[in-house]
Amino acid sequence: MHVSPGSLRPNVARLRERPNAEVLVIGGGINGIATFRDLALQGVDVALVERGDFVSGASSASSHMIHGGIRYLENGEFRLVQESVAERNRLLRTAPHYVRPLETTIPIFSTFSGLLSAPFRLLVTHGRGKPRERGAALIKMGLVMYDTFSRDGGQVPRHRFLGKKKSLSELPAMNDGIKYTATYYDASMHDPERLALDVLHDGELAGGDRARAANYVSGAGMQGGKVTLRDETTGEDFDFTAKVVLNTSGPWTDITNSALGEQTRYMGGTKGSHVVLDHPELLAATAGREIFFEHSDGRIVLIYPLKGRVLVGTTDIDADPSQPVVCTDDEVDYFFDLVGHVFPEITVDRSHIVYSFSGIRPLPHHDDTAPGFVSRDYRIVQSDTLGVPVLSLVGGKWTTFRALAEHLANDTLALLGKQRSVSTETRQIGGGVGFPASPNARKRWITEHADGRDAGRVESLLDRYGTRAVEILEALPEHDPELTDLPGYSAAELSYLAHSEQIVHLDDLLLRRTSIAFVGGLTVQRISAAAGAIADALGWDEATQTSEIERTIALLRNAHRIDTTKGGTFITG
Repeated sequence: MHVSPGSLRPNVARLRERPNAEVLVIGGGINGIATFRDLALQGVDVALVERGDFVSGASSASSHMIHGGIRYLENGEFRLVQESVAERNRLLRTAPHYVRPLETTIPIFSTFSGLLSAPFRLLVTHGRGKPRERGAALIKMGLVMYDTFSRDGGQVPRHRFLGKKKSLSELPAMNDGIKYTATYYDASMHDPERLALDVLHDGELAGGDRARAANYVSGAGMQGGKVTLRDETTGEDFDFTAKVVLNTSGPWTDITNSALGEQTRYMGGTKGSHVVLDHPELLAATAGREIFFEHSDGRIVLIYPLKGRVLVGTTDIDADPSQPVVCTDDEVDYFFDLVGHVFPEITVDRSHIVYSFSGIRPLPHHDDTAPGFVSRDYRIVQSDTLGVPVLSLVGGKWTTFRALAEHLANDTLALLGKQRSVSTETRQIGGGVGFPASPNARKRWITEHADGRDAGRVESLLDRYGTRAVEILEALPEHDPELTDLPGYSAAELSYLAHSEQIVHLDDLLLRRTSIAFVGGLTVQRISAAAGAIADALGWDEATQTSEIERTIALLRNAHRIDTTKGGTFITG
């Protein structure tokens, strides 16, 4: 059971009781977590620390896509596209509970635009020129290449082109100024944070006592080969030794290196914002597809149906990782403009926004290269100036997390003088193990595990946790009523998450262990209900509950522009 604030948390205690490991990973985003899992599978004694909650930084601000990156072809990043497509296809097989095929349509307004400027930018300007609109010919060339990279996966259909008449018959609300649409498939990632938690859980299971992970612990310094770790909940420092240190801090890699004692300038992240809309008309207009296109400024943007809402994004603006980021009014106006560009008869305003979020992409330092053309590839930089080898990860994205982790783990194994013994290429992830793929298999699974429970409730748990829903079902009482203020959730389910998933703060539950915040409608009453549901599991007294409620209200207001005192409305102005 979790202990009260100010006391030593069990996962921190495990680090302090044995303050050493072969490898210390600093940074608990998806790439750090995936590397932790990979090393644990090889039998390496590995520890991971994250200064906030797991996947609470860049990894929590994604567009919820697993994609090959068709637009990276224009930058000549063929290796990255090939790897991304291969990893997309793998995730469709290894994580089918969270990663599923996504039909994607590009509205096209010209035929030949960009055909000459694209190779000129690739060969000469290297992303310094102003983006040009991409016409049908250029998009067709890109999709043919994209299909070629996808040919051995067999996971998604090939692309198709439609003229104006057929396009509008399929998507009648679309701008009738289009000349064509191109439709292809990538993949959606319904619950990024939960997928990452599954990867983390797999690593902990594989390594046992030799795989330890703790959130709210930061790398605060380094001297004489010893890393100073700080428990962010108590402020207490303790020393930790490792043979190799991995810096997987994402946009904060340079900041972490500085804290450890080395000044680097590897990173040059860009800000990406999104808004979530509760808008049934727009949701219906998408026909279940992601609308992925180029806005008038050449920036790639998306309109994406998800969880009964519509996700709209994203921006690509240079950002300082030392400063907090939030979705601005200018970005909101930009999003509304792009929706109007594609669906001109659909009105969207701020009353439709139920959630917003911003993050900083972990991109490399890029001088005067336009943000949209900065490489999304990754590299690993080794430094030996701090007494032990420090490997810093520069770049990386959700789609390639497994391949990236394999690369980083291989470099680490070489430093340790060890060989890889386990491949992760076909290894199922968490609740993807035995996940029922067909409708009939799904019905059988639900019937087999209902055990007298409501089938709808069992199905919702399967959707949330994959086959790990079995763990939840075993922990739930036979009579498990929904919370009045949080329909679809029970106190027992939320309490189980608090017991088993290192929840430290209330926002960990609402923003990352569940989708409660994402779908909107969070009020003070609903936040209070969630706090009450997990209070006993975390040993919270009334004062702590009040403090956590106030913290969550402030976080939603300041970071996500949601006023929970006014029914979860978007803050304007």
